[in-house]
Amino acid sequence: MKNITYVLVSFLAGIMILAMSTFTVDQREYAIVFRLGEIISIKKEPGLYFKTPLIENVQFFDNRILTLNWQEPDRFITSEKKNVLVDSFIKWKIVDPAKYYVSVKGDEVQAERRISQTVNDGLRAEFGKRTIHDVVSGERGEIMQILTDRADRDLRSMGIQILDVRLRRVDLPKEVSESVYQRMEAERKSVANELRSQGFAASEKIRADAEKQRDVIIAEAYKEAQKVKGDGDAKASEIYANAYAKNPEFYAFYRSIEAYKKSFKDKADVLVLDPTSDFLKYMRSSKKKKD
Repeated sequence: MKNITYVLVSFLAGIMILAMSTFTVDQREYAIVFRLGEIISIKKEPGLYFKTPLIENVQFFDNRILTLNWQEPDRFITSEKKNVLVDSFIKWKIVDPAKYYVSVKGDEVQAERRISQTVNDGLRAEFGKRTIHDVVSGERGEIMQILTDRADRDLRSMGIQILDVRLRRVDLPKEVSESVYQRMEAERKSVANELRSQGFAASEKIRADAEKQRDVIIAEAYKEAQKVKGDGDAKASEIYANAYAKNPEFYAFYRSIEAYKKSFKDKADVLVLDPTSDFLKYMRSSKKKKD
């Protein structure tokens, strides 16, 4: 019985010593091995490793890409002395566990505080050199690239790599937004009024040109009509002259008949004339023939 107990205790002790002498590194982790508080090795490859129990200890760090977000947007000032609210995030990872441990004692919260301070300093410097339009749309990509390069360069000494600094949203404070919208509205109204003025001037010009063309067309048509009429009158005069030359008496009679027809076109027409008037010549001669 005592032998069985001894074997069992020895077995359990062996298991405990083995457990205390080994550790496993996951593919998502780095491991730093310490001996009495001093770093003796860094394990970056996944697998099973050994250590000296009670003398050596291990601390693990995440080797994946981490994301740093802010709960509230930060306020920055542009070159126009205008406040903007910036919502951003940062992608970062640990690339040198030893430097990372020495710099922040492996505290992720302290590391994010240092990253945030570095990036915010860069944002403040870059926004201070640009206008609202530049930071909202014009040079946004350039700003993000500059911030990424600068933060990565400054934080490499901490064993941290900055993969990306992304400006998710850039807004104006409410009080600034209202003034900007009012200014934009006034500018749009000014442009609209200018366009209306230009349109009215163009319409007046078109109307004047149209009226001028109409007057020219009417004048040309009147000129042509008068020419045609003159040609017709000349032709008629020529015909009358030829007829008169052939038979003056008949021509005079025909002209008188035409005059009578035009003068007595309506039954109600009344003419007051001297009976001896030449206008009644053929009427008088017709009466004599009847008598």
